[in-house]
Amino acid sequence: MHDLPPDLPRLRTLETWLTHTLDRVRQQIAAAEQREAERRHGEQVRPFEPDWLIEQGLDGRQAVYVHVGGCHMAGKRSKGVQRDQALRALADGVDACPHCQPDSELGYLE
Repeated sequence: MHDLPPDLPRLRTLETWLTHTLDRVRQQIAAAEQREAERRHGEQVRPFEPDWLIEQGLDGRQAVYVHVGGCHMAGKRSKGVQRDQALRALADGVDACPHCQPDSELGYLE
C-alpha cells in the first residue's frame, strides 16, 4: 500500500505544498531563535537587583519603607541602597516592610 499518489501532477502539487510548508516552518524556527537570542541578551544586560530598597513617600523626600531587594510590595518610588543605608534608615525610624521583613534579614534589633 502506497501513501503517495501515483501520478506526476499530484506528486508535483504535493511537492509544492510540502516546500511551502517547510518554508513556513523554517520561518517560524528563525523567529523563535530570534526571540530566544533577544531573551538571552536581555538577561545579560539587565541591571542587577539591589539587595535593599528604600521607598520614598509621595512627597519624594521622606522614606516610608525599607524593603529587601525584589520585594513585590516595593513601589515605583523605591531606590536601591547599600546595607548600611538600610540599617541607618531603620535606626532613624523608617518602617520595615511587613511583607519582606528587611529588619529580620538585616539582623536589626531595636
